Amino acid sequence: MALLGFFTRENKESLNKGLEKTKESVLTRLSRAVIGKSKVDDEVLDKLEEVLVSSDVGVETTLKIIDRIEARVARDKYLNTSELNTILKEEIVALLEDNNMGIKSDFSLPLATVPHVIMIVGVNGSGKTTTIAKLAYQYRTAGKKVLLGAADTFRAAAIDQLQIWADRAGVSMVRQQMGSDPASVAYDTVKSAKAGGYEVVIIDTAGRLHNKINLMNELSKIKRVMEKVMPGAPHEVILVLDGSTGQNAFEQAKQFTAATDVTAMAITKLDGTAKGGVVIGISDQFKIPVKYIGIGEKLTDLQVFDRAEFVDSLFA
Repeated sequence: MALLGFFTRENKESLNKGLEKTKESVLTRLSRAVIGKSKVDDEVLDKLEEVLVSSDVGVETTLKIIDRIEARVARDKYLNTSELNTILKEEIVALLEDNNMGIKSDFSLPLATVPHVIMIVGVNGSGKTTTIAKLAYQYRTAGKKVLLGAADTFRAAAIDQLQIWADRAGVSMVRQQMGSDPASVAYDTVKSAKAGGYEVVIIDTAGRLHNKINLMNELSKIKRVMEKVMPGAPHEVILVLDGSTGQNAFEQAKQFTAATDVTAMAITKLDGTAKGGVVIGISDQFKIPVKYIGIGEKLTDLQVFDRAEFVDSLFA
């Protein structure tokens, strides 16, 4: 199996398949936008703006893309509508490149700190549990010894669900009873990881949107107790967002990034939606990189977000 970080033909085929619904929607709308037009003019640009906004790219990011295409039209004087897909791909990739969004990752590389501690945050139903399992599986496949911590002790089913996925991924898990102190679970997990020679620790957290102060306090406490065992922990805080919710994903990102220091994002469930354009908007609007995208239910259906490959699949 190809490891994440190496964009293979298998990765590309999976990405194309995962984005089918979004691509079909976008390309259908684009085709309608250029019917009867031979060149990219103001009318085509207005219709293009509608296409991008309705594809959940977001208003601010859409306006940036339109501005870039207008500048290109002014520079090149004449752009044929048959070139619109190519122009769109080039300008969107350039926009995301300007923002320095996206991270290359290879799970087989040596870790700077061992154990490497990752804290996962996000609302219930976002794909948080399956994303944890997919990350654990990929690290284990790359030869790393992985330990999960079930620190979402608020919801009855959360611990058992994570255990099922831990078993599927072939990794170990630290758990306590429902209602236990989440920080205590995180503490025990990191301590066990150090004692047991684990290289990667992934900590689940409660997936509920209570008020920002409580969320901040809880996540801060989890961080403090982990740092007592492992200085600098957590080394990553990954926010999981459900791509199928479109603009709601933006709101969740705003709330969680305001409540804790998110270092990267994972956008899931892109295979079941026509709202995949949200990845472009979130990549552009937040100064936090999208690191992973989820394009299916299998443990292998998690890819490192590659700007160029994603945009190419979307507009191919």
